[in-house]
Amino acid sequence: MAQTVYLKAEGTSTAETKIIANLNYQSSFKNYKELQNELQNLQKTLHTIGYLESAIVAIQKHPENNFLASYNLGRLYTTARINFDADFNTSHLKLVSTAITKTYFEVDVSTLESTLQRLNSEIIAQGAPFSTLHLTNIKTEDGMLTAQLQVDRNKTRKIDAIIVKGYEKFPKSFIKQYLKLKPKQVFNLKAITLKTEALENLRFATQIKAPEVLFTKDSTLLYIYVDKQKSNTFDGFIGFGTNAETNKLEFDGYLNLKLINTLHYGESFRVLYKSDENDQKTFDVTAKLPFLFGSPIGTQFGLHIFKKDSSYISTSQFAKIDYYINPRNAVTVGINAVNSATLLEVPIVNTTDFRSHFYNLSYVHSRPRLQDNLFPIQFLFEISGGLGQRTLENSETTQTKIELTTFNIFTLNARNSVYAHLNGALLNSEQFLNNELFRFGGINSIRGFEEQSLMANLYTVLNTEYRYNVSNTLYVHSIIDVAYYENQNNVTKDNLLGLGFGFGMLTQAGLFKLNYSNGSSRQQSIKLSDSKVHLSISASF
Repeated sequence: MAQTVYLKAEGTSTAETKIIANLNYQSSFKNYKELQNELQNLQKTLHTIGYLESAIVAIQKHPENNFLASYNLGRLYTTARINFDADFNTSHLKLVSTAITKTYFEVDVSTLESTLQRLNSEIIAQGAPFSTLHLTNIKTEDGMLTAQLQVDRNKTRKIDAIIVKGYEKFPKSFIKQYLKLKPKQVFNLKAITLKTEALENLRFATQIKAPEVLFTKDSTLLYIYVDKQKSNTFDGFIGFGTNAETNKLEFDGYLNLKLINTLHYGESFRVLYKSDENDQKTFDVTAKLPFLFGSPIGTQFGLHIFKKDSSYISTSQFAKIDYYINPRNAVTVGINAVNSATLLEVPIVNTTDFRSHFYNLSYVHSRPRLQDNLFPIQFLFEISGGLGQRTLENSETTQTKIELTTFNIFTLNARNSVYAHLNGALLNSEQFLNNELFRFGGINSIRGFEEQSLMANLYTVLNTEYRYNVSNTLYVHSIIDVAYYENQNNVTKDNLLGLGFGFGMLTQAGLFKLNYSNGSSRQQSIKLSDSKVHLSISASF
């Protein structure tokens, strides 16, 4: 039966013994071989911290399997001066040393090993994956360690081909512009691995495993492993509440279909239809094409139709050009044209036919976390501004427009988080028409109010939720929404409040949500009879 053996290490003086003790070496072992390995590790540690002349003087065995190892530490060397050849790239040295000359650099002896590893990593990053560093002509003189840095280089490697495995139809433009990988780039596996992690933020694809490389005598082949994901979504909701005037139950709802990467180009296509209790109908079609012809340029097109009962109908068309700075940031320029026509023989006050066009500039920053099925977007910031002109029968008016949307999820711990969403818009003009004002209110705006029932030339809405994750597939939340808006046409300035609660549940059919909310303003207090209930389901296919 094996017996435990014990080790005690000491120096030639009390001070040396204390230094050794502070290294926290292992003191008990299953057998003598493990003890010998610890003695070698202890010797290496002493050399690393600068006791380059340290050595084991004796090993004595005492009763009951106790061993005493005696060390002579010798002189402590704190500085290493490393000489290098004239052709060495000294730009690497700025990362590891502040004492650099034309022929040598100095570092602490205790960091020498990590310094060489860092330098070797930098050389490898320049496309020489098989390069090695070592020290020659090592000496100790005048209290300093000196050595010559020897670099064994091989041929610089560049990526010759990028091969996608798993999802072979993965858009090539996304490899070049989204992952920033292309042939003829200097090979750096560490940098490549970091870049391919961005695949986790794509809705239509994910990374199966880390990238791999095949080196041959004449080529460097990079393999990326990708799996296609379900990315098309269908969502909709049904809302109902009691009409304050008729006391009848009224329904509203919408259908939202989004197709992503159906043609394997990373494109998206969206169709939305909305109908609400105020006899308002909305129809939206948008198409987005990123990275055209393998460039960082994309484009968007869209059509928006809004019909207000039998009062008027407005049609808006837009075209945009996107420039993708990186996967999280984009700048957009575009043009938007609006044509609105009244449907009544006797028009409503402040409602008339008009045409307008705007030239827009916008910026978007987003931080997705698609691994979270309940809350796939962590942060979003989008701001846009536009300069345009509205044309009536015999007059033209210059207008400006600013819109802002931003939200963030503040994670408190694994189960608790706070969601804050800010949305606002401003239309600046000499006078306003009702059929050009912003419309807000409802499930995707300030909750507790009828869908698109509020009109404003200026508004801001803050949505907040305190969320508690019951499990990975179920959460409950509060609803506290506040808003301020102005409507110069009817000289209104008002504060709004929406209160309620809700829950979300991930089912096999998709994400099911239920919200119960009630709204109030300065003129109207909360009435339970005015409460709104919204049911929605969002499914991927």
